[in-house]
Amino acid sequence: MATAVDTAVSPSNTLVGWIGTGVMGRSMCSHLIKAGYSLTVFTRTASKAQPLLDLGAKLADSPIAVASQSDVVFSIVGFPSDVRQVLLEPTTGALHGLRPGGVLVDMTTSEPSLAAEIAAAASAKHCHSIDAPVSGGDRGAKSGNLAIFAGGDQSIVEKLKPLFALMGKVNYMGSPGKGQFAKLGNQITIASTMVGLVEGIIYAYKAGLNVELYLSAISTGAAGSKSLDLNAGRIMKRDFEPGFYVNHFVKDLGICLKECQNMGLALPGLALAQQLYLSLKAHGEGDLGTTALILALERLNNVSLENLGSSSTPGA
Repeated sequence: MATAVDTAVSPSNTLVGWIGTGVMGRSMCSHLIKAGYSLTVFTRTASKAQPLLDLGAKLADSPIAVASQSDVVFSIVGFPSDVRQVLLEPTTGALHGLRPGGVLVDMTTSEPSLAAEIAAAASAKHCHSIDAPVSGGDRGAKSGNLAIFAGGDQSIVEKLKPLFALMGKVNYMGSPGKGQFAKLGNQITIASTMVGLVEGIIYAYKAGLNVELYLSAISTGAAGSKSLDLNAGRIMKRDFEPGFYVNHFVKDLGICLKECQNMGLALPGLALAQQLYLSLKAHGEGDLGTTALILALERLNNVSLENLGSSSTPGA
């Protein structure tokens, strides 16, 4: 059977595998099925794959079984330990089921060193590995507008563009691990931006401003941002559903801090944001979305915006 590397990628000649069907993976995978690709999926919680099976995907009982039926295998799981298990584990890992010329594409936010290790292991088996973490959250996954940061062999990334294009815009960042470095930089930027957003909301509330009017006013000025556009409405509605889990953001920021330590780099804004998000986890809020950061600032200041309507302002 022709592999994705030998010929142009299309539904007629490229079998695709997918490992991990959580908040992000389920939507991303569905775009490929709807475009006509044959998908074989594996997920630890079988019920999470049901929407994909309803669309026509086949369920496999292990990552190695997925890979044995696929030319290209995507993975998007929780933690670096999960990535190692589903891709490299000697008896069930996807790499060990992949035919020569096959491609692994890990879209989990993970450690750059692990991405380089997977790429080396794949190369030793005459396969390829691309690290391709994404940004854009559940909304970007659903709409197919994710930013994708790719590291690895550029010619392979080019060949995979028809698949990436169904999920968003792929940006080639360099050698193995560079996709992960780019995504970690993305998370560093988001972390401090989110702190600024929720601090501004708390400040506006205490100053007696109508917070919704305040947010609308600043959105068109220099304080406007994607984070404000995507998250301010959710925060005001107390919508803490996980477009992106606090637990996973704490994991990402921890990897960032570890990489900073390796580089001898001091990023105090990153460290502060990580501590605030860690406090959410300590309060049992790790399964909420990152918009829950407002809760940490409310606790610090002994205020609550919970009953805030569009016209209710303190002392107004």
